[in-house]
Amino acid sequence: MADVQLATGGETIELQQQVARLQALLEASRQVHSTIREEEVLESVLRIVVRELEMAGAAFPGTGLAYGDTTETSDAQLVYPLSDRDGNTMTELLVTSPGGRELTLYETDFLDGLVLQAAVALENARNHKRNVEYARLQQDLDAARLIQRSLLPHKLPHIPEYSLAFRSHTCYEVGGDYLDIVEQPDGSLLMAVADVAGKGLASAIMSMSFRATFRGMAVTGMPLDELATRMNQHHWAEGEEARRRYVTAIFLRLHPQAGELEVVNAGHNPGFLIEPGKDAYQFSAAGTPLGLLPGMSYVGERSAFPPGSRLLFYTDGLTEVFKGDEEFGPERLLDEFFRCPSLKADGILDALWTAIEAFSEGGPQADDMTALALCHRSNPGPDEAEMPE
Repeated sequence: MADVQLATGGETIELQQQVARLQALLEASRQVHSTIREEEVLESVLRIVVRELEMAGAAFPGTGLAYGDTTETSDAQLVYPLSDRDGNTMTELLVTSPGGRELTLYETDFLDGLVLQAAVALENARNHKRNVEYARLQQDLDAARLIQRSLLPHKLPHIPEYSLAFRSHTCYEVGGDYLDIVEQPDGSLLMAVADVAGKGLASAIMSMSFRATFRGMAVTGMPLDELATRMNQHHWAEGEEARRRYVTAIFLRLHPQAGELEVVNAGHNPGFLIEPGKDAYQFSAAGTPLGLLPGMSYVGERSAFPPGSRLLFYTDGLTEVFKGDEEFGPERLLDEFFRCPSLKADGILDALWTAIEAFSEGGPQADDMTALALCHRSNPGPDEAEMPE
């Protein structure tokens, strides 16, 4: 009878010990999960190992974080990897046992449980940090998008007998397409459609630099060929990184009263001109993209722009739209533009965007898309100039 009582008492003590171990592990788990900062998670683990488990020392190599005595030889140190959900090692916990002795079963079980909880807490902390950084970046990009949109023309000039409109949609929050319209001292109108190589934030920053240079030169009223030449040299002089972000651009000066155009194409997509009773004409490139090669010169060309004529400048985002392996292409764009019966510029852009969207069958936009349409109308109405959407 006494033997049974002793056995029962031993089981009770062992059960109490297991409960105590579980409580200690739960408390340790609560501590490591009480923060969302990575460094605090690791520091909490080190304190628990040394203070609660009474190890000689603990450290996370490579982080500069250590607690207690970690100067023992490698034979007295145990390594516990902290792995994420995919099994990748995030860091390692280095534990130094007291006097280099072997760990007890209780100590081993406690460390195994602690490491599992610490790995979860560490992964959560890193994910939280990434989410915070992403939210901050997204906020900055949203602000940059609003700033870039604000730099597009707010109010198009009133030009009797002409209809003018543009549209610009970026692929990401910001993009490298550029469009501008500047009234000249002689009554002419200077326009530019440009495309910085690449997409995204880097191209957007370069487009802002391009805008500042263009605006600074545009107010002088210099000839288009000279303007393109100077902008090429300026962009080249900006350095190696700017040269990687070269700019294709097409410049237009409209003389409204004379019904004439001047055009310089610096490595850009050809501009389309349609005159009544004539085949479509293309303004092909007269030189390399701006900033690609130093010392380049550019040649402009003049063209009549009589009533009934219309013109389209665009970036390659309109043509590099795909349906499977089939590209929308410049030929299809020209055909759609040629078949537009309207002499309202915004109506033309509506028709082109509709055709592109129908072709892509709702596929995602893969590049920045910008276009400018200009029409010479013989019967002007109240809306010669249309603002973009």
